[in-house]
Amino acid sequence: MKSSAPVLSRHLNHLDHPTCIAIGVTLLMASLAQAQTPPEAPEPEGGALAPVVITGSGSADQRWRGSATVDVVDGSELRSGQLQINLSEGLARVPGLVIRNRENYAQDLQVSIRGFGARSTFGVRGVRLFVDGIPASAPDGSGQAANFPLGSADRIEVVRGPFAALYGASSGGAILAYTQDGTRPGELRVGAALGANGLWRLSTQATGQTGTAEAPGWSYTLDVGKFATDGARPQSAADRTSANVKLSRGHEGGRTVILFNQQRSFALDPQGLSRAQFDADETQTAPQPLQYNTRKSVSQAQTGVAWDQSLGNGHKIELMGYAGQRRVIQFQSIPPVPNQVPAGSSGGVIDLDRDYWGFNARWKLQREWQGGRLDVSAGLAGDRQTDTRRGYENFVGTTLGVLGALRRDETNQATTLDPYVQAAWARADWTLEGGLRRARARFDSTDLFLSNGDQSGGTTYEAWLPVVGARWQVSPQVQAFASVGRGLETPTLNEAAYGPGGNSGFNTALNAARSTQAEIGLRGRNDAGLWNATVFDIRTRDEIVSAGTSNGRASFTNGGTTRRQGLELSAEYGLGPVIMTTAYTFLRATYGSGTAAIPASSTMPGLPRHQLFAQLAWAPAATAGIGGVFTLEARHTGKVFVNDTNTDAAAGHTLLAFGARFEQTTGAWTWREFVRIDNLTDKKHVGSVIVNDAFRPFEPGPARSLSAGIELTRRF
Repeated sequence: MKSSAPVLSRHLNHLDHPTCIAIGVTLLMASLAQAQTPPEAPEPEGGALAPVVITGSGSADQRWRGSATVDVVDGSELRSGQLQINLSEGLARVPGLVIRNRENYAQDLQVSIRGFGARSTFGVRGVRLFVDGIPASAPDGSGQAANFPLGSADRIEVVRGPFAALYGASSGGAILAYTQDGTRPGELRVGAALGANGLWRLSTQATGQTGTAEAPGWSYTLDVGKFATDGARPQSAADRTSANVKLSRGHEGGRTVILFNQQRSFALDPQGLSRAQFDADETQTAPQPLQYNTRKSVSQAQTGVAWDQSLGNGHKIELMGYAGQRRVIQFQSIPPVPNQVPAGSSGGVIDLDRDYWGFNARWKLQREWQGGRLDVSAGLAGDRQTDTRRGYENFVGTTLGVLGALRRDETNQATTLDPYVQAAWARADWTLEGGLRRARARFDSTDLFLSNGDQSGGTTYEAWLPVVGARWQVSPQVQAFASVGRGLETPTLNEAAYGPGGNSGFNTALNAARSTQAEIGLRGRNDAGLWNATVFDIRTRDEIVSAGTSNGRASFTNGGTTRRQGLELSAEYGLGPVIMTTAYTFLRATYGSGTAAIPASSTMPGLPRHQLFAQLAWAPAATAGIGGVFTLEARHTGKVFVNDTNTDAAAGHTLLAFGARFEQTTGAWTWREFVRIDNLTDKKHVGSVIVNDAFRPFEPGPARSLSAGIELTRRF
């Protein structure tokens, strides 16, 4: 960790005054908490780390009695028999969630929930991401899944349905990671993994608690790791280093948590393939990425604090604040002629420097009322990002892929300030709950490159987001639930930067998408396992869609109305030494009225109509001595259209995988090993698509691949 200090110091030098204030509050709260004992156990629903309070998140009993649709994947499930590099490894078991590894670390994972976020060509849109309560999504709705600390994750919650809107604008769904709290005895884990195409990972986690069992001090969790790969195709090598630190300490009536995260990555960008290129040879890379040496480097550092304090009589105050800095430099393959000739061109190199900060302040009341438990909360959440964005030509003379002349210089800012209120009343046979959030996002762009005219502008998106839900106990083994609510999805700053046709100036004509969604379902459980069945309907107006690319400028417009109807089924059952896990999603996502460019009733791109995950995990008695578990997986993905006009599609496919993992414990030592073969039949397939890319929309999936890993744990 010695190398982290100068990096953080350098980042903090660029932070604005509100950011410095937020960090000052962090240090002040830490000093106040340090002098107070004894500790209070963390709340199962996350306490001050939870962005909002939803019945159904947190403990298994809350999920059973809640009216929201929340799936929780335990940290051990995320890690067991996996490479522990990508979030997509362990979340395929969640219905309604599409999460694909693009095999392109310059563009992050492709993530959508019930169709929200499917339009994204890089990063995550329309789905809110959180790590220990700190947003991994910016106020404009753009996000990154790369900084989820899988090695120290305690659990990941996936929220779907109307209640996701309570996380704010652009929350068609939410993915929340909570890391482990240090406990006694302490634990040190060291792990390594190897995979195909030169892939490797090294990681270390340390958890524990200072002081004594009678007078505990700080609980700590440290997670550091590095991975690298040569990539499956030319121009696809990547590496990433990360560090995540969590400190927590209880005091009388509450707890303080301090968080720090740092990440650095570098990735070459192989981009996609055309239909002809994919059909001819899916292992190739198009000439353009090689000619321009397309690549992306990212560095990010952030810190945060969460503090809660009981006030007595069921009242509690919860506060959270965070601040950070992110730097991105990306070289694209935009040709000098004709794309960079016009005066309005932004060039072919992106240089982004982002400062961001935010807070969440909440009052909670918990008490018995009318024969049930009453939970009421009210709060105010605010976030701000300030982006210094510059664009440069990606050539000097005849030399391509180098930093050239400045073509864009602007400051973009997105600010949100959302008050919210929630209430839930629950008893054994009923739960009634609802919430209301006033979402408001202000976007501003100040143009500093005036030789081609002043392209400054700004706009505000706002809406009331109500949601109500109910749960009824049909029998001790079956619960029925239903909810309905409204949502708001804003365009990102990138999407609002230019008008249709790449015209200069902020696109004030681009509206936010507004949706109404409803769901109804059943969930059941018995001694052998549990199951869920949910149907949903989502109706959206002013859907945000691509308006094409002109002179290297991607622009967006509103695509009329859309409707998404679906069914989600999932189950997990134990049959002696065998555990069966399944998740199925049916999704019909279509445009309604359409536009001049989008035919009515066409299918929304980037979304399979059918998706299935099935796994058998067998723990034979013969291997009990070495903790042997053998798994067989099947993942089916239906046909996926690549554009709004449905002129081409990636074919559906089914992939099989086999895994074996082992665990041995001797005294204070535990060894874990795994081996895994993905794509057993070596099926040629498209792993993901670049939505509405007119030239190269296909991103090939990996061939048959072998991976293996080992982990050593020492308790102390």
